[in-house]
Formats: sequence, structure tokens, C-alpha cells
Amino acid sequence: MAVGHSLRGLDASALKVTGIDSPKPLPDPGSEELRNIKAATDRMIVASWSASKGWDTPEVVPYGPISLMPSASALQYGTQCFEGMKVFRGYDGRLRLFRPLYNCERLLKSGTRICLPSFDPKEVLKLIHKICELEAPRWLPKEQAGSALYIRPTLIASDSSLGFKVPEEAQLYIFLMYWPSPKPSSGPGQPPKTGVRLWASPETAVRAWPGGTGAAKVGGNYGAALPEHSLASSKGYNQVLWLYGPDRLITEAGSTNIFIMWRTNSGSLQMVTSPLDENNLILAGNTRRSIIELSRQMFAAGTANKEHELDVLERDIPIAEVEKAASQGRLVGAFVTGTAFWIQEISEIFYNSATIMVPMGTTPHVELLRGRMSDIMFGNVESDWVELVAEP
Repeated sequence: MAVGHSLRGLDASALKVTGIDSPKPLPDPGSEELRNIKAATDRMIVASWSASKGWDTPEVVPYGPISLMPSASALQYGTQCFEGMKVFRGYDGRLRLFRPLYNCERLLKSGTRICLPSFDPKEVLKLIHKICELEAPRWLPKEQAGSALYIRPTLIASDSSLGFKVPEEAQLYIFLMYWPSPKPSSGPGQPPKTGVRLWASPETAVRAWPGGTGAAKVGGNYGAALPEHSLASSKGYNQVLWLYGPDRLITEAGSTNIFIMWRTNSGSLQMVTSPLDENNLILAGNTRRSIIELSRQMFAAGTANKEHELDVLERDIPIAEVEKAASQGRLVGAFVTGTAFWIQEISEIFYNSATIMVPMGTTPHVELLRGRMSDIMFGNVESDWVELVAEP
């Protein structure tokens, strides 16, 4: 459990709301502000915590700079974590959140890992609903069905003591921002023209290790990955395929989870993804778990068409197995998943001075999964995975 007992718990019902006198203009489609992911909505929610008082009353304030001392724990010792989720404008005109409590619970787990204060995840979810109620109707107008805003809840230690210790002050803030959705590389029913190109990490670089913070969404994981990401980008690749250990186990691709599809020696079709285990090398993505659950429903033996049946496995994946499957013609496809990156097929993996070519569009599974997820998020089908956001 998190370090430090709050004297006053986080209470979304006490939220203070401040209006906006002069809302800023909505950004033009294709603007530099949108391309560079800098287009935030007008307001955000903030709440402060101290070890002596607990949580202060949360407030809605204009989006803008936050106040931190240069010696703040978050700046000096990396005591900060965050979440990523979206609010969707459905084709029926309504606003939805996709399995949002999961992200709020994961924020608590990430904060716990670095000794940030505890809170009730359901109270954070109520705050997320409120900021979406206030901002999304204007920024996601009903005539823009199929659009979304990215939600970034963030928890940081604001304690100004330079001593290395459990923080005694913290801040929670939640803001919304446009995040361009990846464009499909082909039309519905057509094979993709382009895919994600992955560059496998060398043995000298790791993203996560047993007992580390790989399963937490903390900023240090991302900053430390930038040198390899920069190197991969300079070579023309989209993401780093992070490998771990002497067996070169596949863990993540950039900031996304990865799925491999192949046929076994007996000819049956499998979808495999790296496990969530005691090593804590993998971030448990919301999209990841949803893809696993949907696949087990949609492609189960006796439920799906015979040619669509597959087994879904969570297990270690040495990259040598992918190489072997490709050389034997058993590799069917691969894709990555994430809130921001969505569901994108992989076209190639550069590993050990050679390129593993990954087939794309040879089976309908990725397109079917992408379609089902979109239908749920944008309201084409009813699902208890979504929560409606109230509007005026």
C-alpha cells in the first residue's frame, strides 16, 4: 500500500469549478499545434496533498503552468507517474470513456511504486468524468463523430526538501489534449500498405528488469528509453523492440504492448503476448487486456469460423522463435497496441543484423479486432466496457 496515511481523502464531490471568461479558439485541423501535440483544452483539475493534512479540495483551473520549487522531489528524484486514456465522441453523438477505472487503479499502483500518496481510484474517475463534462462538449462537437481527446492524469511529488526521502507533499492534475489518431494504411477490407518498423534493442540496453519499475507508468521509464528510440529513429525505424536477458525475450515495442501471430508445427493458429508476471517487465495496458479478452471471445473454437480459430497465450517469447517461425513460413503477423498508438500492424523487425519480414493482411484477425474495439469506443455496439459522460 502507498506510504503515508491521508488525514483527508480525495473527495471529488467537493470539486470547485472555475468558469472561463474567454475560451481560446479551437485549433485548425492540420495546425502545427495539433501536429506537435500541444493543443490542450481550456481547463484542468488540480488537487494538492500533504502528509500532515491529506488531500485539499480539488479545483478546476485554467490550463497552464504549475508551481514547483527547483528542489521539488519530482524534478530531482523522478517521483512522478501518469496515465493515458481517451474520451470518445461516438457516432450516436454521445461521449464515452473506455474501461476508465482500470487506468485510475493503475495510476494508484504506479504511485505506490514510488511512494506517492494513496487515493481512492473511484474519486479520480469522478474527477475525470467532470473535466470531460466541462471540456469535451466544446472540443469534441457532435458533428465530429469518431474523434477523441487524450486524458493525462498525472501525480507528482512537489515536496521541496532536497533530502532523499518519502515525499510529504504531492500534486494531482488532470488535463485533456488532442492526440492525432494513427491513420490506417489502407481502406476497410484491403491489406495494409505500410506497417510499423521495429529495431530490436542490443544486449547493452534494457527498458526494464526484474524488481524495477517496468510495470509502473513512471516518467523515468520513458526518459531512459530515449537514447535507443533516437537511434532507432535515425535508422528509419518507428519504435524500439525491447528485448531482455540472455534469451532475448520480447517485452514491449516502444511504449506499446506487442502480439505475435504464428502457426504451430501442427498447423493451429496462435496469438502470443508477453506475460504479466513477478518480474514486472511489462506495463499492463488497457488495450492489451481488452484485445486478449476479445480474442478469446471472438476466435474461440466452436464460436468462430474454423479458419478464424486461434489460441491466445501469455508467455515468454524469445525472438529466436519469431525468427524460426518466419524462416519456416509459419509467421502470420504481428501488431502493437496502446492508448495513443492504437492497434498497428508490424511490417518488419531488425534484429541481429538481419531483417525479419512480418506478413501483413494475411488474416482478418487484426482488422476484426480493430473494428470491434472501435465499435465499442464509438458506440456502434452496446458494451459494459464504456461509461457515458454527461453533457449539459
